[in-house]
Amino acid sequence: MGMGNLQRMAQQMQQEMLRIQAELETTTVDGSAGGGVVAATVTGKQELVSVTIDPSVVDADDVDMLQDLVVAAVNDALRASREIAEQKMSAATGGLRLPGM
Repeated sequence: MGMGNLQRMAQQMQQEMLRIQAELETTTVDGSAGGGVVAATVTGKQELVSVTIDPSVVDADDVDMLQDLVVAAVNDALRASREIAEQKMSAATGGLRLPGM
């Protein structure tokens, strides 16, 4: 494989990665906790977009439980977002693990 071909392949991979990064910015993923009483939505870039709390779970005497549910829902959404990003990047890089991707 010549240097020209290698450079062309690198440019194609870079363009594909930029396309995927733009796609991830508009992709949203949901996570939930407590059987869905707390839900979180994040983008494919791991940015929190929204948190929804069912009023039935709000108890002034048990704020700790509500806080735990919010953290669990956000973490669930972030995990799903990372998985989607890894799948898309892996497809673009042919499974090659690149630092920071």
